[in-house]
Amino acid sequence: MERPIDPDDPRHPYQQIADHIAEDIARGVLTGRVPSELELRREYSAGASTVQRALSVLRERGLIHTVPGRGSFVRRDDV
Repeated sequence: MERPIDPDDPRHPYQQIADHIAEDIARGVLTGRVPSELELRREYSAGASTVQRALSVLRERGLIHTVPGRGSFVRRDDV
């Protein structure tokens, strides 16, 4: 599913992506593994650095953690 970045939104594209993913996590739509960088790039028609920055924001917020070579995963409250 393609999710466009809103050019009229005052937030940076990376922030829009991070907020979309955070909303999906909060609603329970996204659990477990986060889509790969390539999948997110395709979904948002965004560049690599934009997606990487969005994932960095989510890590800083404590919403996901990344395992090198395996991907990023939603943090569970019980861990």
